[in-house]
Amino acid sequence: MIGSDQARRFSEPADDCCTMLAAPAVDPRYRRALWIALAINGAMFVVEIGAGMQAQSVSLLADAIDFFGDAVNYGLSLAVLAGASIWRARTALLKALSMGAFGIFVLGKAAYNAFVGVAPEPLTMGAIGFVALAANVGVGLLLYAWRDGDANMRAVWLCTRNDALGNVAVLFAAAGVFGTGGAWPDLVVAAIISTLALGSAVTVARAARGELRRAAPQ
Repeated sequence: MIGSDQARRFSEPADDCCTMLAAPAVDPRYRRALWIALAINGAMFVVEIGAGMQAQSVSLLADAIDFFGDAVNYGLSLAVLAGASIWRARTALLKALSMGAFGIFVLGKAAYNAFVGVAPEPLTMGAIGFVALAANVGVGLLLYAWRDGDANMRAVWLCTRNDALGNVAVLFAAAGVFGTGGAWPDLVVAAIISTLALGSAVTVARAARGELRRAAPQ
């Protein structure tokens, strides 16, 4: 028969690797929210990549790639949703690396466009930026309740938050390009989006590494 101390040890979370590797309970609402977010981000990637190419807007292209990255991230989150904690943390670390790579890519693209000197078409930028903002606000509302979860959930939330902030910046860029006739507002916004991605990558990577250390065998 199990004594009271032993029963308490079985019922309470422990710090050993077996407990850290246990699969968490899955909230069906969170799973449903991720599927919806995946569908929205996949659709917006197709819309923005076409509009960005047509308008010659690096900020729209950056936002399109961000939508694609988020769709991949939501898919990865669904794949490990009921998995062991150590695999969830590893997935979060992979997301951090992808966000960092995205940020570096956008900085390079902005530098290239600055060298070439191509001015984007502001009306397309504004219209698509508004649609993208509405999409991300909707996804953000879906995922808001899980913003303080583990590193994996935090990565999902930060991606969504950054998207919405990036969409607002794209709208300002469209207004700036319309008012000045130059490309610099588009380039500045692209740099801002990449900075957000790099900052979030650092935050998620630190959280994931902390969870991996706790999950390591004692």
